Amino acid sequence: MRRATSELGQLKNIGATIEQRLNEIGVFSRADLAKLGPVKSFRRIKENHPDKTIPVCYYLYSLQGALDDVHWDALPAKLKADLRKQVAGAK
Repeated sequence: MRRATSELGQLKNIGATIEQRLNEIGVFSRADLAKLGPVKSFRRIKENHPDKTIPVCYYLYSLQGALDDVHWDALPAKLKADLRKQVAGAK
């Protein structure tokens, strides 16, 4: 169950579903997310839910935006491209 006062739930782009999936991989705070990073967090969420479609914009970009305190759509195009390359390149 989602806690209204959760630190993750207070970050931009982090709704109940993303928060729950982050918790499943051991991420409970902004510090946890920063330590693991958006790319590894995204990969672990995908690994945890192989039967689900995990959209890049709703997860990878949202995780980066949460760390940067910006809406995921406002991330620079180069940063989005770099994130996609990191996800694709490191299997």
